[in-house]
Amino acid sequence: MDVLDLFLVATSTIGFICVCKALIKFLKWVWVMFLRPPKDLKEYGSWAMITGSTDGIGKAMTLELASKGLNLILVGRNPLKLEATSKEIRDHGHNVEVKFVVLDMQKVGGVEMVKRIEEAIEGLDIGLVVNGAGLAYPYARFFHEVDLELMDAIVRVNVEGATWITKAVIPTMIKKKKGAIVNIGSGSTIVLPSYPLVALYAASKAYLAMFSRCISLEYKHQGIDIQCQVPLFVSTKMTRMKTSLFVPSPETYSKACTRCIGYEKLVVPYFLHSVQGFLIKAIPETFLDSYMLRYFLYWRGRGLSKDAKIKASTASNSEAN
Repeated sequence: MDVLDLFLVATSTIGFICVCKALIKFLKWVWVMFLRPPKDLKEYGSWAMITGSTDGIGKAMTLELASKGLNLILVGRNPLKLEATSKEIRDHGHNVEVKFVVLDMQKVGGVEMVKRIEEAIEGLDIGLVVNGAGLAYPYARFFHEVDLELMDAIVRVNVEGATWITKAVIPTMIKKKKGAIVNIGSGSTIVLPSYPLVALYAASKAYLAMFSRCISLEYKHQGIDIQCQVPLFVSTKMTRMKTSLFVPSPETYSKACTRCIGYEKLVVPYFLHSVQGFLIKAIPETFLDSYMLRYFLYWRGRGLSKDAKIKASTASNSEAN
């Protein structure tokens, strides 16, 4: 066999291995997204706790978990919204118990938060916790333009909130030797190479991804499944986007979320988001960085213009009064 024949055999073998690897990866994706049976969430326990349960993904997850017969602890800062969500659960005909924890993560310290949550779950068979509370910028802006109050609020809600809630529930799950914790992350952490002008929000969600990966390994042997679920754009008040092919409603997205609970440490639950992520990763980072910067500069300009109009209107009304 001459050198040319060896070269052809080697390249053919490498090509075959690459094709097999891609095929296996594709088949695994099909299995995870469409064929793999979801876990019976009641096996973790009869109660689930959801933060951010009055809006967006958190609220949709609340209704989805209620439909599966789980009793619920709703955590939020607005008692009226909590009551409205509870009423909606009843209106849907879900025969489950619902408890409230009125908790403003922007104002309550970590130690106090742990005490409040421990009191709320005492004596309950708490099996599932969804850390869905999140806070973002009203509109894109440079890091130095973010006011101190907003910075503090984002860190408290996105980083400290999920951390302290997890700290409060882990001991109970260790005693039971079972449980599941889901942290709602962001596509800005694993799909995009950068998220300029929304830096603090993206960094706080990146913390959740790494936090989830690490403690998943720490507690897997205790029977506790810890996971970070990564949405791209979903049609919520935070994104202010209409439902479309790649922008599902919270209700559609929540169904995909519940199918994935208890499996991977880090997962993109909605299948079209995973397709979108695959396509995005095929684009060179330089082009993505440039596009994202221009995209958010545009929305920063829109936000500044809207702010200016509001301030002008307020000043005009003050002068008139």
